[in-house]
Amino acid sequence: MPYPNFPKKHREKALFTPEAAVAHFVKEPPPLPFPDAVIFCYQSSLLAHILERHESTGVERGTYRHLHWLQEADNRIAVAGGFGVGAPAVVLVLEALIVQGVRRFLSIGTAGSLQRHVNIGDIVVCDRAIRDEGTSHHYLPPDTYAHASPAMTGRLKDALTSTGTPYSVGTSWTIDAPYRETVAEVQHYQAEGVLTVEMEAAALFAVAAYRGVEMGSLLTISDSLADLTWDPQFRSDTTQVGLETLYRVALQALEADTA
Repeated sequence: MPYPNFPKKHREKALFTPEAAVAHFVKEPPPLPFPDAVIFCYQSSLLAHILERHESTGVERGTYRHLHWLQEADNRIAVAGGFGVGAPAVVLVLEALIVQGVRRFLSIGTAGSLQRHVNIGDIVVCDRAIRDEGTSHHYLPPDTYAHASPAMTGRLKDALTSTGTPYSVGTSWTIDAPYRETVAEVQHYQAEGVLTVEMEAAALFAVAAYRGVEMGSLLTISDSLADLTWDPQFRSDTTQVGLETLYRVALQALEADTA
């Protein structure tokens, strides 16, 4: 059976739009004008670090409770966090922000390593993602990969290089069923040279391409599947350092873009 079930649905007009949803649900004005760029943050430890160490403006309740304007970036950049994990959750937020005029986005978060040379806390720039989730297929025609914005990927690499931060560039496997990542799949993707596995990149790249906005993805390794067993290190100091590095690099890349 093809997927999605309705052939070529990506060519069809949607029954209702993000604009209609925003008009219905959003009743209060934002605390500040919408930023030029937004960083998506999934890990609560990283969001807590950002809000504790960096001055920001946000609200505790309401439509904009997940958005934090960064004063160090003159409120031109915001962090979005606390909305959940996985492709459907972040795409709902992405679509609403696009409606509000945001055009540049970076996704930062953890990933599992599929390769022995990619270790806990390492930094990976994801330039394309395998579409093994559902969301991307409702936006773009069938294909193996969804691709990051080349310009945004270039700015990430420039920021990493300028700070002397070691990093890898490569493909991630995006899947929305983490408890069904099988040994056979890991072996297959290892042989193809795929670096990581995570839950959002392919969908974000697909939506960004469909809507005509820029999207990049920056990952740090929190667990490894490289030896065909699961080695979780989500709470390690090394993973946390990697997450904090992601934020610094993302902010620098977006500041260069919005200057």
